Amino acid sequence: MGLFPALAANMLQMVGVGPFLTIPLILAAMGGPQALLGWILGALISLCDGLVWAELGAAMPGSGGSYDYLQQAFGPNSLGRLMGFLFLWQVMLAAPLTAASGGVGFGDYARYLLPWLTGPEQKVMAVAVCLVSTWLLYRDIRSIGKISTVLWVGLMIAMCAIIWGGAWHFDAARAFDFPAGAFHLSPGFFLGLGGATLLSMYDYSGYFTVCLIGGEVKNPSVTIPRCVLLSIGILAVMYMAMTLSIIGVLPWREAIGSHAIVSDFMERLYGVKAASVMTGLILWVAFASVFCVLLGYTRVPYAAAAEGHFFSAFARVHPRRHFPSFSVVYMGVVSAAVCFLSLEALIKALIVIQIITQFIAQCIAVILIRRRRARALPFRMPWYPVPALVAIGGWIFILVESGAWYIASGFALLALGVAAYLWRARRLMEWPWNARTVTR
Repeated sequence: MGLFPALAANMLQMVGVGPFLTIPLILAAMGGPQALLGWILGALISLCDGLVWAELGAAMPGSGGSYDYLQQAFGPNSLGRLMGFLFLWQVMLAAPLTAASGGVGFGDYARYLLPWLTGPEQKVMAVAVCLVSTWLLYRDIRSIGKISTVLWVGLMIAMCAIIWGGAWHFDAARAFDFPAGAFHLSPGFFLGLGGATLLSMYDYSGYFTVCLIGGEVKNPSVTIPRCVLLSIGILAVMYMAMTLSIIGVLPWREAIGSHAIVSDFMERLYGVKAASVMTGLILWVAFASVFCVLLGYTRVPYAAAAEGHFFSAFARVHPRRHFPSFSVVYMGVVSAAVCFLSLEALIKALIVIQIITQFIAQCIAVILIRRRRARALPFRMPWYPVPALVAIGGWIFILVESGAWYIASGFALLALGVAAYLWRARRLMEWPWNARTVTR
């Protein structure tokens, strides 16, 4: 896989259905067009964290991703075993949360075509999306290349249509209608900025996808860093252009109350028929993104369990079709269950869990690896260690501003993960109960 196929795969995973759902939430977080600062700060954090992924991915271009990075940085026969386990532990909830957010978004946009849908009925529809995706996955699927291609085309059509339409009907006075005190640096401003940045990170998340398929990438020491940084830069511009296009047509005070912002935008420009066509396209994208998320993530705990590094139940395969049956059912059922949370709660919980169990630890990991093997690294981030430290600071800022309930829940999940690891390690006599444990 060369640069352009890798870049397409990366951007496909980053976009998904995210920006079609989160633009109203980002505007509401800061209460006006100043919410663009959330996109900008999110891009900065993503670029700094992307340099962390680029250095680690170029140095270890396999298909293990964070699992391998954390193990190697913290010691494959010591603390690294716990850190790798915690990564797998968070996948058990992060994956269903990601899929459920797409399902909830499907329900929100379906209401535009079926306005009689009630709130509970939308939730039932979201559950159905997750369960149907699980049913489709309950078979041997060897490739999602065609699905990914169609999804990519749909995404590009939708995003370009929004930007093009907004550019031709752009009203600068409407787009930059800042409320009084929009840039007053009060605690409320930083709380809103943290919320907007957290939501933007949901849309940027996925820039590391190429690192998870590094074994299939040509010249990974060059391709991986370029792919990570280019995908962040391109989508940062597109996300901000989409936001400006929308609030240049729909007043932001109206936009923050929309549950189908793109449909409302297209209706304002071209009428109900055009909006209905766009809504159908977004429903396809939402469903396909749920399917792809579940397909990709079900293989992560399965692969680890098959090698003896995670709970053995996840290693079960279908006796005839040979796919990870337990992992598919688990991910599908849990994703359906969490569909009853709000979209904002799903996104906040997802990002907070990943910050606590993966992202900060990985920034520390790159520093540890740099100290041990700096000369052998094929790609080294510029201005080291500034990007890693900025990324850590950015993650901590987002975490602090996310809210006490989400922070407490994230650390509770971390504590349960540590307890689960220690229980399992004791049964198998692995580290820390047996310091001579040997790993792959």
